[in-house]
Amino acid sequence: MSQKPTRSKNLPQPKSDRSTYLLGGLAIVVVAVIVIGGVIWQSNRTETRNEGYGSVQNSDVTATLEDSGAVLLGLPGAAKTIDLFEDPMCPYCAQLEETHGQEVAQAIDDGKLAVRYHLLNFLNRLSASGDYSTRAVAASQCVAQTGDGPAYSAFHAALFSPEGQPKENGSSDHSNDDLATMAKDAGANDDAQQCIKDGTNVQSAAEAATAGQQAMNDLGANGTPAVFDGTDAVETNDPGWVAALIQ
Repeated sequence: MSQKPTRSKNLPQPKSDRSTYLLGGLAIVVVAVIVIGGVIWQSNRTETRNEGYGSVQNSDVTATLEDSGAVLLGLPGAAKTIDLFEDPMCPYCAQLEETHGQEVAQAIDDGKLAVRYHLLNFLNRLSASGDYSTRAVAASQCVAQTGDGPAYSAFHAALFSPEGQPKENGSSDHSNDDLATMAKDAGANDDAQQCIKDGTNVQSAAEAATAGQQAMNDLGANGTPAVFDGTDAVETNDPGWVAALIQ
């Protein structure tokens, strides 16, 4: 009878020596440094700047509804004007407002910065009503027509606040009456509130959103938020972008 072959036990064995442990330990340290550095960077990038300042406070700051439908917010003769493109449904725009809105507000109050807001409506399709972005743009125009800079700033901040911005693909969004209440809370006058309730600017808002979309595309951007200093794109992922603009 033939004997069954036996499996060889002469297998390579793992080697352990001091250098192996040192290299392994060094790799763990390197990975830990990278992870911790990434966490710190992300925290710094999203940390609220100038927390506690709030929206624009200087009563001399004006809001101007321009012929294009954009809204210019700032003091006459502000040192620099930037263009900001955003959609009222855009969560990344809300993050930008949450992180840098108060920092921008103080720069506007100090006359170091004016902001031309281009509100778009390409995210209508993700709103429960199907036209929320357009109606929010119309409401923004109603407030801007009063010329009241602090009220416009507060209303803009409310639109993009965690409490004020509807969720994409959510089950509900704000009615015109809701938007009018938000404007009232922001300090907008009765005329602005009635303008919002009546949907007075819905058509002009749709036209302004189309013009704003074209302007953004012409500058080379294809998504919101997008910030431009003249024709130069501003890297808003840089935590110091506002400070760099006003230095």
